[in-house]
Amino acid sequence: MKQVMQIVYMLFFISLLLQKGFPQTMADEPLSDPFSQAKFVPDIAAIVDVTYVQRSLEDFTHYGIPGFKDADSKTSDHENHEDELNQNNGFNLNYAEISFYSQVDPFFDMFAVLHASTEGAEIEEAYFTTQQLPFGFKIKGGKFLSSIGRLNDKHAHYWDFADLPLVYKAFFGSQLNEIGIQLDWIVPLPFYVLLGAEALRGENETSFGTNGFTVENITTIDDANKSNVYTAFVKSSFDISNFTVLAGASGIYGTSRIDHGIGNDTKVAGDHGFYGKTYMAIGDITIRYDFNSYQYIYLQTEYIYRNQDGDLYSYDGSINSKSNFDAKQSGLYTQVVARLNQLWRIGLRYDLLAQNDVNTHHHLTNNLPRYSSMIEYNPSEFSRFRLQYNYDKSLYSESGTNKPNHEIIVQANITIGAHGAHSF
Repeated sequence: MKQVMQIVYMLFFISLLLQKGFPQTMADEPLSDPFSQAKFVPDIAAIVDVTYVQRSLEDFTHYGIPGFKDADSKTSDHENHEDELNQNNGFNLNYAEISFYSQVDPFFDMFAVLHASTEGAEIEEAYFTTQQLPFGFKIKGGKFLSSIGRLNDKHAHYWDFADLPLVYKAFFGSQLNEIGIQLDWIVPLPFYVLLGAEALRGENETSFGTNGFTVENITTIDDANKSNVYTAFVKSSFDISNFTVLAGASGIYGTSRIDHGIGNDTKVAGDHGFYGKTYMAIGDITIRYDFNSYQYIYLQTEYIYRNQDGDLYSYDGSINSKSNFDAKQSGLYTQVVARLNQLWRIGLRYDLLAQNDVNTHHHLTNNLPRYSSMIEYNPSEFSRFRLQYNYDKSLYSESGTNKPNHEIIVQANITIGAHGAHSF
């Protein structure tokens, strides 16, 4: 038995030499234990985010954005958890997050994020990426944040503010986080150009949805049994002296199945549903100037346009009805963030839901704004403390009354473990 083991170890040693080449001396390339458990342990990190919120609207949950997110609409089970951030006046445990990353072998990497809050736990992301495809191609598969736009694929602890821009909440509920596959190609040019496309399940019910419903005496909408959303995007980056410019454009096409009570056995007046097509276009640009290794300032803006066209099903309290639905809506955010030194950052953000044209509503308000400012203290790469103020003029009550909301958020974000650097 001992001789057999010696032969096995000898063959293993020879295979290493054949793969890496013979070292000049044994001291030049010492051998480590090939069976060490440390080689099989992934990078693990844990992040906790807590906030204290004080807002002037005590009945905040009874307000919504007409035409985008109604005050009486219920959050879908499929909407991403980020919509739950900072929900309560007072203290909020927004999330506890555990991430895992490891190189599987020379051909694949794997990444997973488990998200937990007081409402429960879920898999936020779990996907593999290829590492050896030729000609600059890469494939990602699993559940992941779509690479559309500038902010969509960034986790909450990477945001420059304690909440998402209004346009993301209006069109995605939070972010487009789906099960599917992505193909990227780095174009062989003198500067960076990335082309990508995705085929996604499309469970996000703010703009899409996969669950069918039955409208009594009118029709039955079947569940989606294949990819329901498709995206395409291009991203580019180049440097001019100390300036870095990043620009991108994205397109989204999908089928929408949105049931706001119309498919229930027991309905109330006002319940409705939508089945049709959704088209979205996104443009983004970021311009950053670096003064030195620590100090910088950058301007970032992102514009999203959505067109929904299809059938609207409504219940007036006695009968169901069907009518044509056409909505053209858009919004943007623009933010300026500056890092003053190694410890401090400040920022300003302007949100605007600009276009709100819906053929079934004749008096919807355009140009719904929100203004935000923040100051941030970072004792190290693993901790952040942020003070943010929002002045929100986009909210309306169920009776149609607009009331500005003043909001103060105090945020603490703490990280432990091996958490890799984020892309700029």
